[in-house]
Amino acid sequence: MSWLLSPFTAEFMLRALASGVLIAGICAVVGTWVVVRGMAFLGEAISHGMLPGVAVATLIGAPVVLGAAASAVVMSGAIGILQRRGRLSYDTSIGLLFVGMLSLGVIIVSHSSSFATDATAMLFGDVLAVSRGDIAMLAVALLITVAVAAWLHRSFVAAAFDERLAQTLGLRPRLAHVALTGLVTLAVVASYQAVGTLLVVGMLIAPAVAAGRWTRSIPSTMLLAAAFGTAAVVTGLLVSWHAGTAAGPSIAGSAVLLAAASAAAAGAARRIAGWHACPEPLTRLLRLENAPHTTVTESRS
Repeated sequence: MSWLLSPFTAEFMLRALASGVLIAGICAVVGTWVVVRGMAFLGEAISHGMLPGVAVATLIGAPVVLGAAASAVVMSGAIGILQRRGRLSYDTSIGLLFVGMLSLGVIIVSHSSSFATDATAMLFGDVLAVSRGDIAMLAVALLITVAVAAWLHRSFVAAAFDERLAQTLGLRPRLAHVALTGLVTLAVVASYQAVGTLLVVGMLIAPAVAAGRWTRSIPSTMLLAAAFGTAAVVTGLLVSWHAGTAAGPSIAGSAVLLAAASAAAAGAARRIAGWHACPEPLTRLLRLENAPHTTVTESRS
């Protein structure tokens, strides 16, 4: 068991683990709704849209999280403005801003004397460098996420299935959409330090997809997604320690692999359950059809 426990005797690994578990909780709550509402593209766009703010903060020596948050808020607001005033569809607005903000971020960071190092940290994160202050910020972000999700749970559910009905029932679907966009922004900004702007959607989507194969309600999906996310964090950190790989990509890759394994296991479980649920006459018929032809002929004679 030393291979499992020894990496976490290092203080920086413990900080990485603590921050990863908090990020897994944030992404589990938000990611469940992102999957239900089909908003993965929005998460991807916001994660790239905050790159200009990160680049500017890096160049002037300001807190990177503040730059990321400011840029992500601008991105979210610009999507709404383009959709309402530019008469563009939701995904078209996102696509235009996605490319524009990403290009602007790369242009800004290219002026840095350490362009390659800064760009790598921005795109892929550095979870091993998180501080105690970062962990405290993530804890606050998790509390805010859970509080907002609990407060607007009924509105989120109603808006996910029928916005007109939600409006009729007085459940404020417009507020639900704005709040969910804000939660996606919060999750992306909070996860940036761990997995960077390119891979943050992996932590946002993959655990929720993995959990959705086994659950029947939103709260249970969130809880199981948090467990899958935590498992991805632990696995990614162990792989990074023993194989010498980058921690952020290792965590995001582990999350995707867990989602694939969950899908395969759920499919196998359904097939086994379907076989055992077959009536006895049908089971005998299936066995007869799958038997060799000579055996079938002999049994008839």
